[in-house]
Amino acid sequence: METLVTLIVAATVVIGAFFTFVAALGLIRLPDVYTRMHAASKAGTLGSGVLLIALGVQSGDAGTLTRSLAGVAFFLLTAPISAHLLAKASYAMGYRMTNLSVIDEMPKPSGRNKEVD
Repeated sequence: METLVTLIVAATVVIGAFFTFVAALGLIRLPDVYTRMHAASKAGTLGSGVLLIALGVQSGDAGTLTRSLAGVAFFLLTAPISAHLLAKASYAMGYRMTNLSVIDEMPKPSGRNKEVD
């Protein structure tokens, strides 16, 4: 049984390391801030989540496994929200998409505050 757990942990570490590597590669190779942010938030969250699960399984302790699963849940809840807010702030500050992008669906800022009566 211990050998099976070790093999499962080894497989999840390799999978988590692969996705973390893909996220790092995306940060280096992708052309603009939006695609880089997408790579970091999606692949980075998956990679770190799988690595945390491997840590929890390897520990053999229910408390550590529970904390690692809570960490995974925290990553899954916060990474998309923070990436979305960073993308909106980047767009508002004037960082434009690369010329390789097909369409820009963000509304253009009007420059004035619209109040509802």
